Amino acid sequence: MTASARKLAVFPAFHKVAGRDVLVVGGGEEAAAKIRLLAETSANVRVFAATVETETGAALIAAKGTWGGTWPDAAAFRNAALVFAATGSESDDNAVRTMAREAGVPVNVVDRPDLCDFYTPALVNRAPLAVAIGSEGVAPVLTRHVRARIEGMLAPSFGDLAGLAEKLRGRVTASIRTLTDRRRFWARFFSGTVAENVFAGDADAAEAEALRMIDAGAAETGHVFLVGAGPGAEDLLTLRAQRVLQEADVIVYDRLVPDAVVAMGRRDARRIYVGKRKGDHAMSQEAINTLIVREAQDGNRVVRLKSGDPLVYGRAGEEMAVLRNAGVPFDVVPGITAAFAAAAENAIPLTRREAASSLVFATGHDMNGDTLPGWADLAIGGATVAVYMGRTVAGAVACRLMSAGLDGATPVAVIENASRADHRARAGRLEGLADLAADATEGAPVLIIIGDVVAEGALELPLPALGVIAA
Repeated sequence: MTASARKLAVFPAFHKVAGRDVLVVGGGEEAAAKIRLLAETSANVRVFAATVETETGAALIAAKGTWGGTWPDAAAFRNAALVFAATGSESDDNAVRTMAREAGVPVNVVDRPDLCDFYTPALVNRAPLAVAIGSEGVAPVLTRHVRARIEGMLAPSFGDLAGLAEKLRGRVTASIRTLTDRRRFWARFFSGTVAENVFAGDADAAEAEALRMIDAGAAETGHVFLVGAGPGAEDLLTLRAQRVLQEADVIVYDRLVPDAVVAMGRRDARRIYVGKRKGDHAMSQEAINTLIVREAQDGNRVVRLKSGDPLVYGRAGEEMAVLRNAGVPFDVVPGITAAFAAAAENAIPLTRREAASSLVFATGHDMNGDTLPGWADLAIGGATVAVYMGRTVAGAVACRLMSAGLDGATPVAVIENASRADHRARAGRLEGLADLAADATEGAPVLIIIGDVVAEGALELPLPALGVIAA
């Protein structure tokens, strides 16, 4: 069954518990876990048990709850929002379930999913923001793993940001009339200088900036984000890039950016393809520059989505200059560049104290078409060289390096589609680089790594390691 065909057996919802009783029947370890979870709410926690273990008692004190006696009577359920049966006895749990059902109160029977009216999620608390993760009771350990990942994504001060939004919501609605303009305001609020000030602990500055933005209203200018999509694997996209994509009004993307990454953008964002390949440009760089400036000046948040890192052969320098000249604000969101991904998946250490203390990012030709401009001496000096876009000039690169004095037996690797499912890697000697590169798939992104460190990678080399000291 495909992911789109799967249907949940539960409907996620949040129960209102403020000022209401939540009953926990049981005094052992299972009860303690539920009390600790309830302590993160403003519910009145009431525990019923013949005896209460030390851990449970400590949790109850921390939750500022009460010990209501050995067993709840019918009156205990009248103000109850929820009930947890955690006695450890099947018959007692069933009795609690029956009483809760008769009172019309939802009940959770610990470790008995088939008897539950609701399941307890793993909770990420950034009050008033909350994230609940559930698995319909079948995989609680998995929900805890997911919770840990989300905890790392959401700084504790996200709650303060949400609180400020709640405080200003009425003023925003009164001052910014249209739904589109309010959506743009909140996108800026949660991702721009307001959020930055909150995360830095300066609540006064955050509120002052938010009030300035409210006064500016629809006149607020757009913004451009130059975003690195990474080398291709979706899970190598940074968390910041994901967030910015979700906030974009317009996504301008290149040829090598996977469809799955583009699809991470907001559903109603406009998507504009501007891909370029040798001899086939969907849009010239000048036209791209004009496009992103125009969209930003129209008040849009524009994501210029590039493969790899925008500052490494991504022409971000040209776009930043154009944006500065036009007075358009922008930010750069770095991505994992192809050299790092290619080296990582083939276990090639790009630097090593004994063999390569420097790393060179190079392109096989400069803007005038010259091959190997200016960096041959660095390779001869022991640097590892990562050559981008080098497939068609691999032979010329090898000839120039060997003519400059680099040993023809120097290890090289030719890696295409780094980090993707269809990646391929081949290794050999510098003198055979042209043949290795010629075997690469036409149109695939190809990266060449040159240097003794290649011999340490997880590649079959037709030569012994040269000048590399074993670990």
